[in-house]
Amino acid sequence: MDNRPVCFSYPVKVMEAAGYKIYTPPEKLLATRTTPADTEKLWKWLESRAEKVDAAVISTDALIYGGLVASRTHSLPVAELERRVNRLKDLHMDKNIRFYGFSTLMRTPRESYGNVEPAYYSHVGPAIYRYSQLSDKSDLHAETLLEDFEVGAFERNLAKAHLKDWLDRRNKNMDVNRELAMLARMGRFDYFAIGKDDNAPLSHTHMEARKISFSNADVSDETFQILPGVDQLGLLLLTRAANELSHQAPKVYQMYVEGVGPKTIPQYSDLPLGTSIPEQIIAAGGKIVYSPDAADVVLAINTPANGTMYDSTSLSNQYFASPANKRYIANLGKMLDRGVNVSLADVAFSNGGDNGFMNEMSLRGYTDKLSAYNGWNTADNTIGFAISQGMLAPKIAKEKQLLLMRERIIDDWYYQSNARRLITDELEKEKKAAYKYTLNEMAPRVKKEALAVINRLAVNYDITAGTQYKLDFPWNRLFEVDITNVKQSKDKLRNKSRSAKGLLPDVPVYSK
Repeated sequence: MDNRPVCFSYPVKVMEAAGYKIYTPPEKLLATRTTPADTEKLWKWLESRAEKVDAAVISTDALIYGGLVASRTHSLPVAELERRVNRLKDLHMDKNIRFYGFSTLMRTPRESYGNVEPAYYSHVGPAIYRYSQLSDKSDLHAETLLEDFEVGAFERNLAKAHLKDWLDRRNKNMDVNRELAMLARMGRFDYFAIGKDDNAPLSHTHMEARKISFSNADVSDETFQILPGVDQLGLLLLTRAANELSHQAPKVYQMYVEGVGPKTIPQYSDLPLGTSIPEQIIAAGGKIVYSPDAADVVLAINTPANGTMYDSTSLSNQYFASPANKRYIANLGKMLDRGVNVSLADVAFSNGGDNGFMNEMSLRGYTDKLSAYNGWNTADNTIGFAISQGMLAPKIAKEKQLLLMRERIIDDWYYQSNARRLITDELEKEKKAAYKYTLNEMAPRVKKEALAVINRLAVNYDITAGTQYKLDFPWNRLFEVDITNVKQSKDKLRNKSRSAKGLLPDVPVYSK
């Protein structure tokens, strides 16, 4: 979909660790944050590969718009969009090649900065978001008279050019998704998924998904699904391809932490986990079972006890585990000690790991017994990766599992939940918050501070002690990092001291 590590390099690492050869376009052809993909060169690359593989997984956003950001900002005419959809329809592929695709429904964020939406969204995003909520409610015939007046006020007071631009692009993208769903109905794809980019229970994204679902209600979910989240779909469909090529349907048991669990509606999602997780298991080509003894994969799901999810940079993300979490971890440990394939989806917080939960897991010696760990970005993104890696785990040697886990732990836990929090606080105190979205000349300083935080954490836990790695900011912003060349030295330099005084301000670190 674009060149972010979670969409490009990391899924390739996972699949190659499981023994598959993966072909991708050269990175220079893919979208970056600021530059759309060269769609014509992508088409030529795809057409050159279309008869030389066992299965193909494609991002239609890359081929039609030029990437995810371009799907939100493009000005392509309807005729050109139709031409590109028809080109997919006419793509010549050998009948024995399994063909999978995914697209996105435009997101409806509460706010957005850093030029990943049209420029006006930085100023009027909250108003557009509220307008979107009311529009969805009106479509459901559930709005109050006062809310009906509020919609009218937005339509009168929002700059007509801004609202028209936003709605016109949504309508174009909606029409493209209808056409892609029709191609799935016609059998052009063995399976097609539409991902709901960041959305909410009331939003244009939610409303558009409902309308497409109604018009495709007769299509089996073995052929077509609309799923929450987008960034996980590449790996999810690669996993489905692997399962179908090997005629396997891994059985997955869902194991929630105590609390509201499956009733949790995560940030950036319109569905409770109890609905969305089974949908993702089906998308990956798996089956749901209701006993861990019957499962090939135990999907361990760390959710907030009360169902309220905050960003991992929240001050509530402290380094102590609740009694409920300790009980859950003890039960999880018994499974891990028996060699059960457990993949952990750490979604108590958005955009990073749960400090208390992971500290407890690590100090009890359970982290390195997991088959996979994920805690990145939205809950749906995390869960999709956790499902995929859990299913692929039997094909991945333990050494490679640990390498992949170190990468995610450094990124999702050490960086996102700790380094990003401290750096954000510093930038805001210095009135330099804008640099979060475009690092530019601040990049060297931010990188130095991020490395210092990560290294101080890494030395405290066996799974990362003595680890060498490289860190970069692939989109020149604070939100995502690229962790590469992860290696653990034979002589681990673990911090044996229980005291972490002066180590990480406001982020205590405990060790055995």
